[in-house]
Amino acid sequence: MAETQDIAIVNARLVDPATGREGAGSVLLRNGTIADVEWGAAPATGEGVHRIDAKGLVLAPGLIDLRAFLGEPGAEFRETLGTGSRAAAAGGVTTIVCRPDTDPPIDDPAIIDFLQRRARDKAIVNVLPSAALTKGLEGREITEFGLLLEAGAVAFGDGARALRNPQVMRRAMIYAGNFDALIMNHVEDPELRGSGVMNEGEFASRKGLPGIPPEAETVMLERDLRLARATGARYHATMISCAESVDLVRRAKQDGARVTCGVSINNLTLNENDVGDYRTFCKVSPPLRTEDERLAIVAALAEGVIDVIVSDHDPQDVETKRQPFAEAADGALGIETMLPAALRLVQAGQMTLPRLLAALSSKPAGLLALAGGRFAPGAPADLILLDPEAPFVVDKRKLKSRAKNSPFDEARLQGIVQTTFVGGRVVYEAELG
Repeated sequence: MAETQDIAIVNARLVDPATGREGAGSVLLRNGTIADVEWGAAPATGEGVHRIDAKGLVLAPGLIDLRAFLGEPGAEFRETLGTGSRAAAAGGVTTIVCRPDTDPPIDDPAIIDFLQRRARDKAIVNVLPSAALTKGLEGREITEFGLLLEAGAVAFGDGARALRNPQVMRRAMIYAGNFDALIMNHVEDPELRGSGVMNEGEFASRKGLPGIPPEAETVMLERDLRLARATGARYHATMISCAESVDLVRRAKQDGARVTCGVSINNLTLNENDVGDYRTFCKVSPPLRTEDERLAIVAALAEGVIDVIVSDHDPQDVETKRQPFAEAADGALGIETMLPAALRLVQAGQMTLPRLLAALSSKPAGLLALAGGRFAPGAPADLILLDPEAPFVVDKRKLKSRAKNSPFDEARLQGIVQTTFVGGRVVYEAELG
């Protein structure tokens, strides 16, 4: 199919997460953007338009993942831009914000330029770099926000490392205010975490494993929210996992602070019991919490206190995961299974499909001032065709990521992405049968 050919996707169930509207309709794609949206009817098309019959499948904007580790540079044995983007396309993710804690870290405009060139050559979805908040991820000196933004950075954070020094965080927020830049912090105090490896509580005690208290998250989150109030900075807590964190964010928003937060698909759909017999694939940061905490997180997402869902895609190799639980590395695959796992909430009646897709597309787009995540003329033609009820069993051997450490391995899920479009081009089609 020629790149310039118009495409009409007809007979679809349109779900617009930006407006919450849902219904039958068709969409016309032209020159990589949405040219027309017709609710209840097919768009008027001329000759030479390639028609795709959606056959009643859900047509929605592509997902935007604010947190994924893509390996380059320095950890290509875990993931590459090529393998990570193919996994993303299979999961309906059309835009990835890659973590800055690479080797070397993304703390220099030259590294951003390198990533952008590599992405153009190797990635089949959009890849946006987040830049390091501090030089060398050392937590002592903030990076050159202006130069990094000019080079293409979309946000600032130290990846899986929390910024411990409150004075540095305060300076970073004041500095970021000059550019209206978004600061993202991994809220887990390393001192309070200590030697913990899973959620603190009865289950950890029975397993004989040191626990991570919820205060490791809430103490740092409270600090950051207070600093955000004082400085007026745009602040995003990358992942929260407990009910007290929800209360803190809710109060900060009510006070008018410019704060948002996200949740990992792992904490949204799994709990500490999924660790089972020391399953290292379920060792993540923040740790899987109790079922009560998980339900509080689900309710906060439905309420709108939690803004976005992230995959927290963090592939690990066999050597770091095939270890005793306490010694295994944190991290799990997430980008390919994020959408079907999240659809569990819709299937359970805990959330509507438009609300769920908003947390996966339109709200992340709003945080980064992107044009995607909505059905509107001129918006990028980054779309997915989804069969939300199609069942399948996750088989790690079939996952497109270079690593295979999925916490959903052998899980029964519903929701298969049939087709993924990026810039109006088909970049992924599910294998039939």
